[in-house]
Amino acid sequence: MFDIIIVGAGFAGAVLAERLATQKNKRILIIDKRQHIGGNCYDCVDEHGVLIHKYGPHLFHTDNKSVFDYLSQFTQWRPYQHEVLAFIDGQKVPVPFNLNSLHSLLPKSLADSLELKLIDKFGYGVKVPILELRNEEDKELKFLADFIYEKIFVNYTAKQWGKKPEDISPEVTGRVPVHISRDNRYFQDKYQAIPSQGYTKVFDKMLDHPNISLLLNTDFKDVCNVNFQTGVIQFMESDFKGHLIFTGLIDELFNSQFGELPYRSLAFQFDHLAVDQFQEKTTINYPNDYDFTRITEFKHISQQVISGTSIVKEIPQDFERDNPEKNIPYYPIFTEENKKKLERYQDFASQFDNITLAGRLAENRYYDMDDIVARALQVFDDKFSQL
Repeated sequence: MFDIIIVGAGFAGAVLAERLATQKNKRILIIDKRQHIGGNCYDCVDEHGVLIHKYGPHLFHTDNKSVFDYLSQFTQWRPYQHEVLAFIDGQKVPVPFNLNSLHSLLPKSLADSLELKLIDKFGYGVKVPILELRNEEDKELKFLADFIYEKIFVNYTAKQWGKKPEDISPEVTGRVPVHISRDNRYFQDKYQAIPSQGYTKVFDKMLDHPNISLLLNTDFKDVCNVNFQTGVIQFMESDFKGHLIFTGLIDELFNSQFGELPYRSLAFQFDHLAVDQFQEKTTINYPNDYDFTRITEFKHISQQVISGTSIVKEIPQDFERDNPEKNIPYYPIFTEENKKKLERYQDFASQFDNITLAGRLAENRYYDMDDIVARALQVFDDKFSQL
């Protein structure tokens, strides 16, 4: 019945399904354990009429014109420039840290001196990693680097990864840049926009093809079986002669035979408030206060004119595969031990010509939305263009 089975209806699976169906006339079955398409980009209207992002805010940005043009086939865009504030010492200041943040948090004379030194040393409009600042010999610049590290990054990172601040290496956050500018935008990419009808509508249009079938609310292993000794794939207890594209957890596909790969998860606390606006910007980070890391207000994204507002608090938590409250993997945990496990899985997977791994979970790496679209298009060109 099908030429290709794709496990996962997020961007990796959806892009490959669309390309294979429209460009190669292949019959595709997409299997996803959730009740909806779109993966973590899924959005929907809540009971109060507000368009919310079910798995946390997703803001599209890219410098990749080919990715933007590809997605433009499935949506109109509404320009959107994302800004984030951080609650520091009782004030809300722009992040990433920039010259406006500098003048908000430090006395004027010190801020003026530091601004001049930063521009003289690095130039205006550049981004300087904190680790580079911390290695400066100038005492004021070293003070600034330590100040930013302690006030904005170290405790936020501790909450995000479940570690004590003293257990976090400075190198972990050392790559986070300081912006020597007054540009408060969180991203500086050429293309920054939101799908005019939301992300789910993008997936609806992408998968609206007679060659594409969906099997939702279904665990892959309930309908498929892979014999890793023979390479035979079975679907509904019959041999499947086609190709399997897997975008789920790589260790789960291979029955965790080389050990489980760990992740961090998130809990989301949604609230609806009887006010027109709850906070000044879309997202406010709380690095040093509370157990949540940030609050997002969705009407800033959707630009809806509607009574009341909906917000979500993000609370980092451990990832537990058998706990339905904690079993969504968001962030891979990169350690040398996990890297070696991943390499063993990748080496094993390379033995099977009828299996392709693609996506954030299958490749055990973090992708932004534009990156995963670009990756899926690359996989199509590299592996399936000659079909």
